[in-house]
Amino acid sequence: MEFTYPKHEKLKSSKTIDLLFAEGKSVAKYPLRLVFVPVVLAEGEKLKMGVSVSKKYFKKAVDRNYFKRLLRETYRLNKHLLLENLNQKYAFMFFYQTKDRLTYSEINSRTIQLFQKFLEQINKPTDT
Repeated sequence: MEFTYPKHEKLKSSKTIDLLFAEGKSVAKYPLRLVFVPVVLAEGEKLKMGVSVSKKYFKKAVDRNYFKRLLRETYRLNKHLLLENLNQKYAFMFFYQTKDRLTYSEINSRTIQLFQKFLEQINKPTDT
């Protein structure tokens, strides 16, 4: 199991980001929110992930960058939960949505809960 966050997993495409905000669904586990949409990716890629921390809550770039680093780190260490259970390719945007300054361990545990909630939602049978 590789605990990496390689360049090809980083969400950079403005078209994909626009698609996320236009058609994406979301799951939340306070203070984190995950917006996702199924996408077509290159061979060998399963995920594209981006992170965001609001300027509304953290005026200083130093603080925003700190929480973005924490989000990327918790994703990097817990993405195996997603990779083992996904049968479709997804693009994600990971948001930190509070002015509260949670510790790394709190953010890590919430990330795990958020990923589990996401997996429950996508694997839930749809009523037609």
